[in-house]
Amino acid sequence: MDLSYYRPDSLEAALDFLHEYGNHTCILAGGTDVMLDLRSGEVKKKYLMDITRIEDLKDIAMTDKKLSIGTLVTISELYGSDLIAAHAPALQQCSLTFASKQVRNAATIGGNVAHCSPCGDTIPPLLIHEARVVLASKRGSREIPVEEIAAGPYASAFAPDEMIVRFLLKPAGDMDLSTFKKIGRRKALSISRISMAAMVKKDRDSRIDFVRFSLGACTPTPRRFEEIEALMEGEKATEQLLWETGRILTDQMFKITGRRSSAIYKEPAIQGLFFRLFSPLV
Repeated sequence: MDLSYYRPDSLEAALDFLHEYGNHTCILAGGTDVMLDLRSGEVKKKYLMDITRIEDLKDIAMTDKKLSIGTLVTISELYGSDLIAAHAPALQQCSLTFASKQVRNAATIGGNVAHCSPCGDTIPPLLIHEARVVLASKRGSREIPVEEIAAGPYASAFAPDEMIVRFLLKPAGDMDLSTFKKIGRRKALSISRISMAAMVKKDRDSRIDFVRFSLGACTPTPRRFEEIEALMEGEKATEQLLWETGRILTDQMFKITGRRSSAIYKEPAIQGLFFRLFSPLV
């Protein structure tokens, strides 16, 4: 395949290139997915644009009461950030179990989201923080909810001349629980088969006053389950509540995906992981 390489030094230069060649360009950030796709022949583009020199896309900061994360922040940098630990603990936790150390040092949050894999580990934590994605092009910038990035598995919904520049998250604040868990085929270096993220705040009566819950790797795109959140709000976290709500979660998931051969494994696994996720509240 005849592939030309371009490495811009600024966001403006990158957007200029996408404006002219966006339909024929594959963006390289960490490269942990792109290089595999290149080797397998799945990349059919004419140009490879390497954005790793753009320093403006590598920051983590608090801005206007939002946690701002640049698209080129690596998974290792997410884990090592005091701001992430304080304001997005579930995102920090997912970074610890993300692939291998070598991959974490290269892979970026923007690449993980833009790849639109159903099992992208950073997406469930972003969903519970109601993250918005800032997209930029020569036409200007716009924000969309992170759940609107994917048109389907491995298919992005943004325009060819656009690129992700940062993520804006609502900080966790004073939560009683902010966590991420996943199940893979093995304990390390494993692609998620099921992943979950949750944030919970209890009131003075120990009832669930605020809850955000998301599920990854089980539906065509990771998603929040507002119906599950509604069932839990106002209730005390008991073992009975968690097992019953986990059962309802599997029913709702199968309404989306249909019951496949994997259901015999996923049904008890989802319920068990859901219980583990929320069990510290009991």
